[in-house]
Amino acid sequence: MTIRTTAVPGTAEAGTDAAAGGRVTFVRVATALQTLTVFFQAVTAGLLLSTSYGGTLHDVGARVMYGASMLYVLAAVLAWRPGGGSPRSILYASGFLVLASVQVVLGIADVPSVHVPLGVLMFGLSVLVLAQALIRRPEA
Repeated sequence: MTIRTTAVPGTAEAGTDAAAGGRVTFVRVATALQTLTVFFQAVTAGLLLSTSYGGTLHDVGARVMYGASMLYVLAAVLAWRPGGGSPRSILYASGFLVLASVQVVLGIADVPSVHVPLGVLMFGLSVLVLAQALIRRPEA
């Protein structure tokens, strides 16, 4: 006998990815925001090389991207603890925050030979996590 549980809108279960189905959740929004900010960093990196204001945009974008990474960690913790979601997303979010920290240090230290490839890796990982968050999970 299989027991199915249904998330009631407004409850903690409704905020998790597993129970959400196609609904917008805090984790999905945080992941999308993180992906957009990393993409913005790629755009401003190009502007950094070609315009006088690119450096300022890239600097501001780095702060926003780091904040978005912290928001993703918060969303993962909230989806796990009160929402009953998987703790695996906390590992992904924390790992991404570590990568973002390394990226900031490398940017400040002006090490583009590692900073640029790490940025590409971070964008790819963020898109992958976003795609996984957006895929509708089949109900058992």
